Amino acid sequence: MSGLPSGPGGQVPDSAAPYKRTPEFTEETVPAGLLREHSTRAGVWGVITVTSGTLRYVIPSTGVDARLDPETPGIVVPEQLHYVAPLGSVSFYVEFWR
Repeated sequence: MSGLPSGPGGQVPDSAAPYKRTPEFTEETVPAGLLREHSTRAGVWGVITVTSGTLRYVIPSTGVDARLDPETPGIVVPEQLHYVAPLGSVSFYVEFWR
C-alpha cells in the first residue's frame, strides 16, 4: 500500500499529487454547496481532512455514509456526487489532487 490518502470513498491513485487546498471550514462557515450533492471535475480527487470534531460524508451512489474524524479522511472520487454534514462542532478542509 502506498502512503497516499485512503479512507471512506477509496484511495487517491499513485499518480496523483496535491495542487490546491480550501481554507479550514467549521460548522458555521461550511459553504452551502458542500452540504448538497456536488462533485469534483474529471481527473480531480478530493481528500477531506477533519482537524477536530466529526463530519458526515455521504456518497449516495455507493451507499457510503461515513463519519470522518481527525483519524479518518474522506476520499472524493472524480465526478462522483457526494455531500457532507457537520455533526456538531467540527473543523475541516479539502485538498485537491490530480
